[in-house]
Amino acid sequence: MKFSIARNKLLGPLSLVGGVVERRHTLPVLSNLLMVLDQGMLSMTGTDLEVELVGRVPVDSVDAASDTGELTAPARKLIDICRSLPEDCDIEFSAAGGKLEVRSGRSRFTLATLPPADFPNIEDSIGTHQFRTTPEQLGRLIERTAFSMAQQDVRYYLNGMLWELSESHLRVVATDGHRLAMCTTSLDLEEGTEARVILPRKGVQELARLLRDEQNEVAVVLGANHLRVTTEGFTFTSKLVDGRFPDYEKVLPRAPDKIVQGPRDELRQALSRAAIVSNEKFHGVVLQLAEGSMKILANNPEQEEAEVELSVDYEGDALEIGFNVDYLLDVLSVLSGETVKMSLSDANSRTLLEEAEDGDSLYVIMPMRL
Repeated sequence: MKFSIARNKLLGPLSLVGGVVERRHTLPVLSNLLMVLDQGMLSMTGTDLEVELVGRVPVDSVDAASDTGELTAPARKLIDICRSLPEDCDIEFSAAGGKLEVRSGRSRFTLATLPPADFPNIEDSIGTHQFRTTPEQLGRLIERTAFSMAQQDVRYYLNGMLWELSESHLRVVATDGHRLAMCTTSLDLEEGTEARVILPRKGVQELARLLRDEQNEVAVVLGANHLRVTTEGFTFTSKLVDGRFPDYEKVLPRAPDKIVQGPRDELRQALSRAAIVSNEKFHGVVLQLAEGSMKILANNPEQEEAEVELSVDYEGDALEIGFNVDYLLDVLSVLSGETVKMSLSDANSRTLLEEAEDGDSLYVIMPMRL
């Protein structure tokens, strides 16, 4: 196996694939990338047994005598070598005797390899549902909900994102038990299509990274045990979480009678200012609602206080309710539109946040007692 490729062409796909690889693993081969050369195309595969990413890039030139082959090489060292080389250089790769030699200009590196037969691959079962969409559409769903996923919760099914597929839409939902985020996009699928799967946290993060720079339409396949997204240059596969996601519809507030509408950007700035002196442990703020106005109050054990007032559209009874300010700011950071709408019933009720105009996202935040 001997070929050369421009450093700038290789580095992007190599970095994406290498991002899946864990630095520490019980199996040494999982610290490596599987590199396969076939008919002038280099495939690079990285996996941690939960998520697998395959990147494909055409090489610039191939040695006719060794134009095919496969090996595994240390992912982190390969990435660091490519990053350290000059921007416009070409890199030559050659493999022989269990070693991979990397050359560029006057630099030469020799890396140890492991047998490609030891490299694991995620089961390639046939998917039960498939559809095509744009990377912008899929990326928006993830961006608007991913922050609400739990982190290392014992309820393992919360450490991921629900994908709910029907014949008319794809909906993604994430919750950590204190807040919930939901975003829906329209899809035209076969009649009777219905599926509910949970994509694990790392799968969500790696897929978001992959979609960020993608321009072409992507194909999505949902199976019983995995989700696969295929782009022009990559194939992303993730195992699914085997669990039952909570019934999120029960969390949505029923007929809240108090509606607040205000300028989204002003509210975000006001909350950011008040958060400066909020309790470092609980990050709590109090919203005092009165006709036409909202006061945001914060304090901490050092007896420091903040009070920020802004005008809002509210006509109900006076009300005081506490929230984790980070939860509010997370929502306001992903919403678009000039006006945000808050719907609630009382100081102890779940609060619904959404765009005042017709939007595709809903957010529910539980109140705090302060």
